Amino acid sequence: MDAYSPTKVIAGIDTCPVYAPAFGYAGVAICMVCANFGSAWGTWKAGCGVCNMGIDYPTGIIKNIIPIVMAGVLGIYGLIVSVIITQALTPPKSGGGETTYSLFNGYAHLAAGMCCGLSCLAAGGTIGFIGDVGVRCFGLKASGGARAWATGEGSNPSDAEGGASSAQVAITADAANKLYVGLLIMLIFAEALALYGLIVALILTQNSYSCGS
Repeated sequence: MDAYSPTKVIAGIDTCPVYAPAFGYAGVAICMVCANFGSAWGTWKAGCGVCNMGIDYPTGIIKNIIPIVMAGVLGIYGLIVSVIITQALTPPKSGGGETTYSLFNGYAHLAAGMCCGLSCLAAGGTIGFIGDVGVRCFGLKASGGARAWATGEGSNPSDAEGGASSAQVAITADAANKLYVGLLIMLIFAEALALYGLIVALILTQNSYSCGS
């Protein structure tokens, strides 16, 4: 057979090759790994800040647990997108071994996984650093810079202010609350980064093409 003789053309071999599902599974892996990494990163950084803040201001531990909760949600975003992509992956047909999973689906699912996973990774780092610094500063502001063992806080909450006047206590609490509101706003916008990636990923997974349809 010379170089110019016609060759056999197999329908669908260019749009649904056997390696097409590899892109879909890569999207699942990237999404899940990056989302969990971002969630763990944010939990680690914010958790260190909460533990450090608890030394100065034990009363504020529960109030400042929000960054850890927001970081943990990032893993759920990755889980949702990964499950959706996995359910769209189809096995090869029995007999000939042809696959109905197209390259179009593979590229779309890879893009969806990267959108959600990398967005959660960026959001996790942002939440971790903001939460770490924010809760430490909140603890210092709320306690007036005094250590818990010096004020008696923790052992007897009624002695937490260490002899400060009621006016000083009110001023300190007001300043701490203003800082806390700013911290929450920054955390909300950081969490929104992951939400944007989740929305785009869900839109991408709605686009599909199956060979033979």
